[in-house]
Amino acid sequence: MRTIKQIKEDIGSVMKKLGDLRALCVAQNRDPSEEERAQASTFLDEVDELEAILASEIRSRDTIDRVKGPDKDPERTPIDTRKDKQTRGDRRDHFASPGEFYQAVMRAGTHPGQIDPRLSTRAATGLSESVPSDGGFLVETENSSELMKNIWTGGQILPLIQKTTLSGNKNAMKFNGLDETSRVDGSRAGGIRAYWKDEAAEKTKSKPTFRKIDLTLHKLIGLCYATDELLDDASALAATINDGFKAEFDFKLVDGIINGTGAGQPLGILNAGCVVTVGKEAGQAADTIVWENVSKMKSRLMASSLPKSVWIINQDCEPQLNSMSLAVGTGGVPVYMPAGGASVQPYGTLFGRPVIPLEHCQSVGTTGDIMLCDFSQYKAIDKGGMQGDVSIHVEFISDESVFRFVYRFDGQPVLASEITPFKGTNTLSHFVKLASRD
Repeated sequence: MRTIKQIKEDIGSVMKKLGDLRALCVAQNRDPSEEERAQASTFLDEVDELEAILASEIRSRDTIDRVKGPDKDPERTPIDTRKDKQTRGDRRDHFASPGEFYQAVMRAGTHPGQIDPRLSTRAATGLSESVPSDGGFLVETENSSELMKNIWTGGQILPLIQKTTLSGNKNAMKFNGLDETSRVDGSRAGGIRAYWKDEAAEKTKSKPTFRKIDLTLHKLIGLCYATDELLDDASALAATINDGFKAEFDFKLVDGIINGTGAGQPLGILNAGCVVTVGKEAGQAADTIVWENVSKMKSRLMASSLPKSVWIINQDCEPQLNSMSLAVGTGGVPVYMPAGGASVQPYGTLFGRPVIPLEHCQSVGTTGDIMLCDFSQYKAIDKGGMQGDVSIHVEFISDESVFRFVYRFDGQPVLASEITPFKGTNTLSHFVKLASRD
């Protein structure tokens, strides 16, 4: 009977053959032939069989060791103190650091029979739970949630939106929203109306109208390659994965909230039916932003949104804002207050509201280069922490493991359309953009 070491060596040998076959095709810049594809399939089947044998051998060895037990009489073992019990319980239920957790993930993938009890496993569709490296491993909730928590609390835009975390087997949520498109009498809240009447006069009934806000989770996916050397260093591994994915997932989520199409991804404010577009001024030069633009944009924001609103701009817009002024007689005064100057704010301000530069905004002159937004009126759902698994096979011949992370999210503005005000001629919204100036 082969030893565990011999079985692992056999797996490595077969994987090397598979790697050599792929390398040959890459070197010759061609797809594998039918015969080569059949040979690769045979190699993979052989690896599956060897891994099953390996898992069985490791499980048998662990069972024998556990049943054999210690030679000492258990009753003679000193009683643990309360503190010792708590410490051991913490070690059993929690990881000391994200790096320790990621190392446990890697070991679960490379040693199927030695899965850390602090990890959980589940079978991926079409794959065996006994082979975690093939997709059966589920990233432990505490650490993945902590990573997402850092994203939602540390960014500029994400902390501003409304987000609900789904539980159980839910992958979608329907919200009841008021079907309000106008604030004139008889239209508020989709139809509610109050009125003045004389004593004993006949009363007229009214009722609100609702609409459904349907949100269905979409997948945001990331891959991380980690060398064996990096996996040996828990602190370096944690920094590489946590910092890298925090920045990338923050970037993609904000991009979806601003520019998302709504097809397989969130519906962004730029493409939403409720966004108000302010036209350019007559004779306005291309790629410019003038005082009249921002003044009219502010006038189109719903008054209730002003205290929570922020301006978002592409950095290309800053020279336009710095030179923008309000004419007063034969002179003028600046209207944009840069950060650290007279405004004494971490951001520049317009009408007292922060101006946040974002590379997700369009270049100056294109609609979406400057927007006034109340992100508290953007509704989103997620599934809590990331899910992920690890594979040692993707880059086996280069001594790298591959971590895959999946975060499920969806969102859209609360309003379906612009709002007609009670008095006035211009429609209003929680989100306002400036039309193209090309």
